[in-house]
Amino acid sequence: MNCKINRNAAKVINKMLETEEAQGKLIRVYVTEMHGNHAHYALRLDTPTEHDEIVKTDKGIDVLLDTREDFLDGVWIQYYYVPQEGFVITNSSKGHHGHH
Repeated sequence: MNCKINRNAAKVINKMLETEEAQGKLIRVYVTEMHGNHAHYALRLDTPTEHDEIVKTDKGIDVLLDTREDFLDGVWIQYYYVPQEGFVITNSSKGHHGHH
């Protein structure tokens, strides 16, 4: 499975991973909603399960992806400061639409 992270997202995720609650945990991307040909995603701290693949990214951050969820393969985690601060997680290989 594949996952990309932009530089801003890597900075924010590294800060999340440095907190005490993150001890021994990794970042998980998961699907919050399905809409036919695309999905909405979110992040959380979590521990691997038997169904997860630990995906290495080019930013040195390992990301948990559930191998049973096809929509997670190819996700791109981005973080923007403008127009509003927050993560934007997309998957161009699975189709998407304009709103975040």
